[in-house]
Amino acid sequence: MSTFLVCNASLSPSLGLTSSHGHNSSMIQEIVRNTVKFPPSIWGDQFLTYHEPKKDLIIEKQHVEEVEEMRKKLLNTAFSEPKQHAKLIQLIDSVQRLGISYHFEQEIEEALQHVYATHGDQWIGRDNLKSTCLWFRILRQQGFNVSSGIFKNHMDDNGKFKEHLSDDVQGMLGLYEAAYMSVEGETELDDALEFTKTHLVQLAKDPSQNDSLRTEIQQALNRPLRKRSPRLEALHYIPKYQQEESRDETLLNLAKLDYNMLQSIHKREISEICKWWKDLDFSNKLPHVRDRLVEIYFWVLGVYFEPHHSRSRMFLAKTSMWLVVLDDTYDNYGTYEELEIFTEAVQRWSLSCLDSLPEYMKLIYQELINLYHEMEESVEKEGKSYQLLYAREMVKEGCRNLLMEAKWLKEGYIPTLQEHMSVSCVTSGYAVMIANSYVGRGNMVTEESFKWVAKFPPLVNATCLILRLMDDIAGHEEEQERDHVVSSVECYRNETGASKDDAIKFLSKQVEDAWKVINKECLRPTEIPMSLTVPPLNLTRVSDILYKTHDAYNHAGEELISYIKSLLVHPLV
Repeated sequence: MSTFLVCNASLSPSLGLTSSHGHNSSMIQEIVRNTVKFPPSIWGDQFLTYHEPKKDLIIEKQHVEEVEEMRKKLLNTAFSEPKQHAKLIQLIDSVQRLGISYHFEQEIEEALQHVYATHGDQWIGRDNLKSTCLWFRILRQQGFNVSSGIFKNHMDDNGKFKEHLSDDVQGMLGLYEAAYMSVEGETELDDALEFTKTHLVQLAKDPSQNDSLRTEIQQALNRPLRKRSPRLEALHYIPKYQQEESRDETLLNLAKLDYNMLQSIHKREISEICKWWKDLDFSNKLPHVRDRLVEIYFWVLGVYFEPHHSRSRMFLAKTSMWLVVLDDTYDNYGTYEELEIFTEAVQRWSLSCLDSLPEYMKLIYQELINLYHEMEESVEKEGKSYQLLYAREMVKEGCRNLLMEAKWLKEGYIPTLQEHMSVSCVTSGYAVMIANSYVGRGNMVTEESFKWVAKFPPLVNATCLILRLMDDIAGHEEEQERDHVVSSVECYRNETGASKDDAIKFLSKQVEDAWKVINKECLRPTEIPMSLTVPPLNLTRVSDILYKTHDAYNHAGEELISYIKSLLVHPLV
């Protein structure tokens, strides 16, 4: 059994914060600030303007008709004879990977409920490795806890996967993808991952294999489907699907139309957000803050891209940028005395606190309150103003923990790894983002949803832990070149005497174990509605994109730049 780090974070009372009485005297003294100037945004004003495309009623009518046609096809296939269910699973896989499953959530749920009720753990195609793996992955993705024991059918008497399976390349790819749906204790899937990785690495280097297959294998090895952002997977899969002989032309046309229609919505959103940010003029007023607005919108687009989430997505994008403002103020500019005053003001959450704040903090504080107040007014008529109460409490908790990190830095304190994680999982900001992603959503969100996030249950804990550890592994060396609170890498090394490489190996294992927790928490029955498990899962997928090889958030490389341009600049032809 692995040792899994737990954040142990939850909403707690104020940390005995001081009042503002020391502010004036501190301002008389010369203030030495721990400030690093970050590189400016690479995007300039590229997304500031947006030109609304003319409505094409013919295309819109075609879009509606194709959605209806696909709805009928899904249900007709689902409730036909069981031998057609293998085709149904393939169809659902294509619909999901093409990025259009949000049109068919009810139909897919009904279809898979029927498949599960019909077959249980005994899939009709269990002798076919590719079919079995696809069935297993699709059912697990939908939250059905089908047994991994079905893979024993492809193992020998010694409990090893049969070597001849390596001749079935598509079956091996399917088994590799299925293995990433594992939870702790599923040794068959652990063995499957080791087995398939070994053979797929060899196949990817084999010049006798055709180029498209080798590329597919390399892409899978780089990032399995479980860790891929749905919107980026649509971008990747649409041209691949177009080359398949068995493609459904209606489905392909719908995917292309839908991709471009959504991109137009996203272009409008980022234009509005860029105008909001430019009007604040932070590059001049608060130059210590990283201008990563476009990267933040990319992050949020990874959480949910669907059109009916537009209002919530705009709120999440702005408040997530404010998490950056807060982080850079605590981490890269404010003195400890100023941060004490600011943290106390956040706990009070009242504009009456403005006069007690240093001048540069007034803008930060006022806009923080404005963002939540504006959203509160928006949802009040829907009877959902309570959502902002819970969301604000998460921000207060975040600031208290940011102050704790500032205290550690001031005192030169190196906490244990567990102590560090109990604070830094909170300051990662993911719990706040999860709570904020629920604001303004449909009726499936209740007060219990926000109480669930605030308790840092296993799903939230694992999501925060993965971001924190991947961020630390990718960026700890750069951070330690200046005065910065120690990362999990330094904490583990100080606690155990491990080398840097061994520390990274240990923490990377923690990341993989946390993915198994996420998989388990997304299986039925879930503590919250299934749809609310999606934002934590998708946030974790963005972590993998931004921090797998380096800190792409702060230093966007070719891959991230290409992703952003594909999502927000170039339409699909």
